[in-house]
Amino acid sequence: MPDLTGTPIGQRTLDLAKTADWYRRFRLNETPGQSELYAEWAAGVETDAEVLALIIGLPRPKRQPNLVFACARLLGAPLAGYPVFRLWLVEHWPAIAAEARVRATQTNEPRRLTAIMPVLASIGPSVALIEVGASAGLCLYPDRYSYDYAGRRVDPVDGPSPVLLRTESTGPVPVPEHPPEVVWRAGLDLNPLDVRVPDDVRWLQTLIWPEQVERRRRLDAAMSIVRRDPPLLAAGDAAQGLEALVALAPTGVPLVIVSPAVLVYLAPEQRAAFTTAVTGLGRWISLDAVGVLPQVDALLPQAAEPGDFMVSLDGRPVATCGPHGQTLHWIDA
Repeated sequence: MPDLTGTPIGQRTLDLAKTADWYRRFRLNETPGQSELYAEWAAGVETDAEVLALIIGLPRPKRQPNLVFACARLLGAPLAGYPVFRLWLVEHWPAIAAEARVRATQTNEPRRLTAIMPVLASIGPSVALIEVGASAGLCLYPDRYSYDYAGRRVDPVDGPSPVLLRTESTGPVPVPEHPPEVVWRAGLDLNPLDVRVPDDVRWLQTLIWPEQVERRRRLDAAMSIVRRDPPLLAAGDAAQGLEALVALAPTGVPLVIVSPAVLVYLAPEQRAAFTTAVTGLGRWISLDAVGVLPQVDALLPQAAEPGDFMVSLDGRPVATCGPHGQTLHWIDA
């Protein structure tokens, strides 16, 4: 029997349970040490039947905690405890839902390059680079940033960058003397963002969690670098748009395709299509949560920690890292 929305009651019950579990996992795996406020909001939502009922009215990909919370904040949600936030959320839900339907989580975290840059350097001193799910393209500039691997510093050839990406690293990270040169860079995204457009900048800033002051500074500094030399950003599907972009890449240098924390947002059939499409087009560096690419997880020498992301090259794991590059553990080959 369907409910008043036309959804079968059994399906609605399952959707409520799955969405509650999504917010629980977000709280347990992603918020510790990152945002006490988001942890409180997620804990409130996961046991709040009324709010969960509102959220499952969204398409499944739009129910993501980070997206719902960011849309609420974009529209002026108070940075207060859950009881105050809940009152505001329920009152303004139609506007939040409308915003969520047209927005996507496009977290453009350059610190993820702490996990990607050493892999790039192992491929060659110069590369052509394509990022899938590029957002505003901040991760297309590994050669313009400085890095700190637990005290081991790496600077661009022309000297220290105003953007310093730090990670707590362990294991035999193959730290190069300098980042590899990127001779050509391009990004692919369903809805590319432009760091020269104020509304796009505001959305990128809102995706930074409330307490992450350092992360906000890093984002703003990276955007300043990108504004001086904007990348080629193409609108397109991860699988179907990739080949056309690859055709524009120069010859004579290795072409590297990176997909940092984007495949989780694709449906299983889209993920399979992308994995098939990327094979043979160039070297492929993936940075994805455990479970997104089971064939990569299966090759790990030991089980990953909850919340870890896998770093892989051409389908073989080389490291695990934090979702935003805050930690990095290199696998001893």
